[in-house]
Amino acid sequence: MFHRRLPIHTAATALILMTALTAPPAPGRTETGKKLTYEQAFLNQGPRLLKDLSGPREWLDDVHFLETEAEERTKTARMFKVKAATGERSLFLDFEVVRKNAPEGFPGAPGAARLGGRRIERTRDWTGLLYSLKNDLYFYRVREDRWIRLTDDADEERNPRLSPDGLRVAYTKNNDLYSVPTSGGAEVRLTGDGGDLVYNGWASWVYYEEILGRNSQYAAFWWSPDGRKLAFLRFDDSPVPEFPIHDAEGRHGSLERQRYPKAGDPNPKVKLGIVPASGGPVVWADFDEEADHYLAWPFWLPDSSRLSVQWMNRGQDTITIHLLDPDTGQKTELYTESQPSWVEFFEDLYFFKDGRGFLLRSDKDGRRHLYHLDRNGREVKRLTAGDWDVQGISLVDEKNGRVYFTSNKDAATESHLFRVRLDGTKLEKLTEEPGVHRVDVSKGGSYFLDRHSSLSRPERTDLRRGGGGRIRRLDDARTPEMDAYALGRAELFVIPTSDGWNLPASWILPPDFDPGKKYPVLFTVYGGPASPRASNSFPPLSSFYLAQEGIIVLSVDHRGGGHFGKKGTALMHRSLGKWEIHDWVEAVRWLRAQPFVDPSRMGITGGSYGGYSTCLALTAAADYFTHGFARASVTDWRLYDSVYTERYMDTPAENPEGYEYGSVMTHAAHFKGVLFIEHGALDDNVHAQNSIQLIDRLIDLDKDFSFMLLPKQRHGSTGKKREFSNRRYIEFWFRHFLGR
Repeated sequence: MFHRRLPIHTAATALILMTALTAPPAPGRTETGKKLTYEQAFLNQGPRLLKDLSGPREWLDDVHFLETEAEERTKTARMFKVKAATGERSLFLDFEVVRKNAPEGFPGAPGAARLGGRRIERTRDWTGLLYSLKNDLYFYRVREDRWIRLTDDADEERNPRLSPDGLRVAYTKNNDLYSVPTSGGAEVRLTGDGGDLVYNGWASWVYYEEILGRNSQYAAFWWSPDGRKLAFLRFDDSPVPEFPIHDAEGRHGSLERQRYPKAGDPNPKVKLGIVPASGGPVVWADFDEEADHYLAWPFWLPDSSRLSVQWMNRGQDTITIHLLDPDTGQKTELYTESQPSWVEFFEDLYFFKDGRGFLLRSDKDGRRHLYHLDRNGREVKRLTAGDWDVQGISLVDEKNGRVYFTSNKDAATESHLFRVRLDGTKLEKLTEEPGVHRVDVSKGGSYFLDRHSSLSRPERTDLRRGGGGRIRRLDDARTPEMDAYALGRAELFVIPTSDGWNLPASWILPPDFDPGKKYPVLFTVYGGPASPRASNSFPPLSSFYLAQEGIIVLSVDHRGGGHFGKKGTALMHRSLGKWEIHDWVEAVRWLRAQPFVDPSRMGITGGSYGGYSTCLALTAAADYFTHGFARASVTDWRLYDSVYTERYMDTPAENPEGYEYGSVMTHAAHFKGVLFIEHGALDDNVHAQNSIQLIDRLIDLDKDFSFMLLPKQRHGSTGKKREFSNRRYIEFWFRHFLGR
């Protein structure tokens, strides 16, 4: 449900911003120019002010990247190898050739990833391409221009993954794990007890959503680097309560039965197995399957000799990294960390190829930093330190002894690329322009692709040298049409609280802003722990659209939002809902002191956790917020899943007061504003049960509200339902804020 995470705050920057911007904005100016249309802002129709960035696809090696060109008219695509230093291009792969001899039923389509069938993966050297067509797998050998059919049955092969050497494919089918050689040959069934409630290599829902992440697509198996073995998680969902999701489609409807552990419920049983890729007995890791714990995030050592796996207790305040012998399953404790609030899985562990140990990114001291630990888990060197966070590891360059990473160092609401030596010396900042940078470093660190934007500048892509310095611009999302439009003024600032916190904020003022007028304010929020919204990145056109119509569009991050590191987010332990509302009330008080703000039109909107924040603001803070549009809202943490909720709240039995205060229903009697509630009927993440229970409470209290159910929609709407929802959203603010 709730993701993730760009902590961006430093005290020094906050003080500078507060000095500059806590006073009312400078007198407005009348802008001349075109106005955005609804179709431009919400439907991506022309004339387009922003275009999709094209350019590089990925790095082939340290000095070449790949670039794809698609021809829409002929439905063909070609991939080029580009020399970074000079821009020299050569044809690397012609997908028209791939398509020419493809199996029957493989019609052409634009782009490299879709040729009627779906390209799943490719070998590391691009000599083999793996495709799926009608639930079967095909492997294309590029140099031989030859197609090989790998499977031939009616069952779906899910999450096919090529071995590192490209010689086999592993996948799940009917909740068992299989593999097949890419040269063709017999399919091998690696596990045999998969069924309706037992999944081998396929994640239980709560692991997919909250532990392994949505990018996993439910895959829960991992190749050894030598391609000889597979580690996998086996889940048993039989203890997990069943939640019914009703689909009203058709005459009699249908019922989807989801295994979903709510806070305090039994979790799925889990254990880790290791199996030869060509078949053989499964070796089970030395953990008690009946224990109430979490197992996740295996990382193989580079030489495939051992496997690391992370164990976490149900209370999620202790995590241990174990090393496993893949031949016996015997475990050895490598590293343990405990915190008074909660711990999180280490999703980017890096084990050095030379055996010197591993790299750990931990927030154990209140900020997330890099540590080098030896092969026994003892600290060798702390590589970074300070009142800032390492946001992610981009590359470990063992040859030259450097780590490239992204961080908010020196810029509260920004993300930049840095590098540091493995001995902790020579920390360097490699990106220059203010803003948020998304980078892709070449395989040896000689170059990196830099996609960056700021509040005043749409995203662009630059090619840079590994040590910094731009080589050339590759693409820019801004189109010439943007010059003709009068967009609102976007600014970053901070809002001080009465107890000494400086809350990072950003807003978009109307292009013809007049400080002598009174404007409505719309808070756009999320609000979950370590999930900031205020950043120096280009806002969506939908926000500019609302601003041009006369609404100040505002984002304010509370003290637990991530800007203040773990020491800020830890305040939310056992008290979701408390600090979000406290700090947003402080922001409303600050806004009321500004002469250009209309306190009778103070709106808030968001989805998922943002829907929860909206509903809570209209009830627990009904004296401050007047209007809200809430989508897919949690309304009571007892109704949400075990892993996410208990991480922050512990179980309902352990923390009854926290759950009671954090429930919107507890505060519903205070509701007196205008609230629109929206939910997808088939939402399998935040069940529509949440909104229904709030509606029931509001009806009992004789409160007025609006509700819209989106048929056949899950956690977020798509297609026509999404367009319909967006129109209702805009009409809501036009009607109540603008009187039209």
